[in-house]
Amino acid sequence: MSTPRPEPVPGLVVVDKPGGMTSHDVVSRVRRLAGTRKVGHAGTLDPMATGVLVLGVGRATRLLGHLVLTEKTYEATIRLGGGTTTDDAEGEPLPPADPEAVAAAVAALDPERVRAVLATQVGERDQVPSTVSAIKVDGRRAYARVRDGEEVVLEPRRVTIHAIEVHDVAAVTTPEGGRVDVVVTVRCSSGTYVRAIARDLGDDLGVGGHLTALRRTRVGPFGLSEARTIEELSETYDVLAPGDAARLAFPVLELGEDAERDVRVGRPLDLELAGLTALLDGAGGLLALYEPREGRARPVAVLV
Repeated sequence: MSTPRPEPVPGLVVVDKPGGMTSHDVVSRVRRLAGTRKVGHAGTLDPMATGVLVLGVGRATRLLGHLVLTEKTYEATIRLGGGTTTDDAEGEPLPPADPEAVAAAVAALDPERVRAVLATQVGERDQVPSTVSAIKVDGRRAYARVRDGEEVVLEPRRVTIHAIEVHDVAAVTTPEGGRVDVVVTVRCSSGTYVRAIARDLGDDLGVGGHLTALRRTRVGPFGLSEARTIEELSETYDVLAPGDAARLAFPVLELGEDAERDVRVGRPLDLELAGLTALLDGAGGLLALYEPREGRARPVAVLV
């Protein structure tokens, strides 16, 4: 008679994703480390990008869909002087209609002009996503259609770019000629494409542009300080317990024994909650997420 496999330690794993790996690659590595296939991730990062990727393990995968991860922060480098088919360094260069005119325009770029044009992208706006994206078009990912040679036109999406901080605007020499690199920090809503910010900046300046580096430094309440590299996790597998994750992500309330018993079976409670709240047991373990509804506190997700 086979022995059942033990339940994996549930929790969140915040990974500092390296470049060259897909988000699914990271999930596969963490599945092996955790000893379970029950691993999911919240949001994705392009293979080129590095930085914060939030994963759930075991029953904590149910927590992922309730985390408020709507605000994200990125560090990025935008190269002005030419666009690409993917709006980043992994695509094929798009030849300019007038190379000499573009070269002259790049050489004459004023840093203050670059800052001013970037500032016009800040706020709530309609952004056309990069065609090489995971958005589905008639049931298929846009990037798959582009890879098959189809012409893809995506509809604009409403996004919010909270801030773009410009750290440096510097001329660089590349095999293609003179270029200008713009180093920025972007704070934005989910669904915003930093590649599209680079593309639109280049288009607005008339010189073309694409992304050469992207690092996500924060997703909702989770930042690089909570993140571990794949190598670090391989040496010491580190799970953020559901209760600790809840303290970062939600208002929390510790319950007494009577209320704890009711929560375990999903009963409504006579509690006043300001919004979605994590309910913890006396030891700090996460029991459930509750919200105010119809005059009482009612369950959104029972996690025990």
